[in-house]
Amino acid sequence: MLYRNAHELVLDSVFLDLDGFIPHIDLKLKIEGLNPAGSIKIKAAVGLIEDAERKGLLEPGGRIIESSSGNLGIALSSVSAARGYSFICVADPNTSRQSIGLMEAFGADVVVVTDRDANGGYLQTRIDYIHQRLREDSSLVWPNQYANPANPRAHYERTAAAIVEQGWGIDHLFIGAGTTGTLMGCTDYFREHSPNTRITGVDSVGSVTFGGPAGRRHIPGLGTSRRPEIFRPGRVDEVILIPEFEAVRMCRRLAAERGIALGGSTGSVLAAIERNTDRIEPGACVVAIAPDIGDRYLDTIYDDVWVYERFGRLDSDARGPRSTPRTTHRTTDNEPGRAAALAVKG
Repeated sequence: MLYRNAHELVLDSVFLDLDGFIPHIDLKLKIEGLNPAGSIKIKAAVGLIEDAERKGLLEPGGRIIESSSGNLGIALSSVSAARGYSFICVADPNTSRQSIGLMEAFGADVVVVTDRDANGGYLQTRIDYIHQRLREDSSLVWPNQYANPANPRAHYERTAAAIVEQGWGIDHLFIGAGTTGTLMGCTDYFREHSPNTRITGVDSVGSVTFGGPAGRRHIPGLGTSRRPEIFRPGRVDEVILIPEFEAVRMCRRLAAERGIALGGSTGSVLAAIERNTDRIEPGACVVAIAPDIGDRYLDTIYDDVWVYERFGRLDSDARGPRSTPRTTHRTTDNEPGRAAALAVKG
């Protein structure tokens, strides 16, 4: 097929059979990292921009600003480039160099805020910066992925529908929670079209989304330091919080055993499934969503030094970092990304 725009090339029916990876479970992983811009967020980006266009907020040559620690920023950069908009991404020190590089390749301006918010994260700081820019420049358009119903609607219409269309009779669905757009959109669709499916939301320890105590986190993707407005408590059947070191260990195990490198969100979701095996009936059909792939985590999750400095030796993972890490390059918590990114306070 011939497409006019890169963001139309969404591959919504790509699943990896992980039978045997977690014993006694028929596990299927929905692979989103083959989509344009490398993640599930391309669907949200298109939905957010088209929503602004329908409302008359975006006109040719318009300017968009949004907060993102990585994947949505990359996706919005890509869609903005294709549609002729300028884009400013407000990121933070947890945003990888690869992610910043991709956004800049698509023509985006990247601003990295460095002050932590009251809960120890950067989300409120990023949003405060956006409000400051909006006061200074009324021509900027903020899609606001955290409050805009167009975010979950994109996953209701596409992500969830594509899973149900496989006709597998899904017993359990595991979804990571970042902005909760994917989680809320899929939950709404499954409640209508597959009501017997048990839905588990997966989040990081240190995230406040589900009411847990705030804590420092290092891996972008899951978790917030401020509850998103689109999140509706009580919609999922169960919530599991995963420490980041478990996500790292699972990502590295998956790469070593199945030859595919995926991101931290996927590691968290697979770790949650493994934790929950005593509550999943043998032979149950379990589907999990893998939002992106691992290439943008080479300096973090898959780097021995980075992992060792933050989590120490992952003793139960023979393929994890050694007591004397083999790599020689180093990154730090405060590294704001590439030198071309603009670091700001507050």
